[in-house]
Amino acid sequence: MSENCEAKRRSRFTAAEQQQLLTRTLPDYLRSNLDIVIIGINPGLVAAQTGHHYAGPGNHFWKCLYLSGIVPYPFTAFDDYKMLDYGIGFTNMVSRTTRGSGDLKAAEIREGASIVRQKLSLFRPKIAVFNGKGIYETFAGRKCATLGKQPETIEATETLVFVMPSSSARCAQLPRFEDKLPFYIAIRKLRDFVTGRVAFVDTRELTFAPCGNAKAKRRSNAKDGESGERNRDEEMSVKTERSD
Repeated sequence: MSENCEAKRRSRFTAAEQQQLLTRTLPDYLRSNLDIVIIGINPGLVAAQTGHHYAGPGNHFWKCLYLSGIVPYPFTAFDDYKMLDYGIGFTNMVSRTTRGSGDLKAAEIREGASIVRQKLSLFRPKIAVFNGKGIYETFAGRKCATLGKQPETIEATETLVFVMPSSSARCAQLPRFEDKLPFYIAIRKLRDFVTGRVAFVDTRELTFAPCGNAKAKRRSNAKDGESGERNRDEEMSVKTERSD
């Protein structure tokens, strides 16, 4: 994002309003044995203002959540607390609100990663979804060679790990919701498998090359997702083993 665009985004709030928003945090929505827990980096100013996850203008999270078939209705950020009824929870790596994730200190990110591990160990969701490649790399302490389902589980749990690009519209490599939709479709397929909705899933549909190298796969999956892709009895072939 250019400096002018960034300044315009931040000028949505006065200096006094920003200082007040920086004192706010977002609630976690967690409970035991959820299907999916979405893990963001930390609240942005818009999320802090609204008190809801992924409320930033242009954030693609809620649109992709619906179009992928993960949820049956077109919810918005103001429905985040209702997602527990659909087996979906929310937390962030760092609870502190900032103007941008670059304002976070390395020490608090490391501490936040430790806290997230504790939460995942306590609540044991079936799938931990990291909303951003960088978030997972910080959490895992390693580079993420591929996006999508990772080969490991969360330590001392059976929680699967899924890494997707940031849902923010400021994600430079995947700026459109259509670019991100295939990742949500893959999450839905993985969820349907681990919850027993389907007996098989093709593991090739759960992993993605790094952003910028997977255009063909995005195109083939996007058509599937834009139609809503509601059929959960589809035939599958191989058994699988910012946060504005």
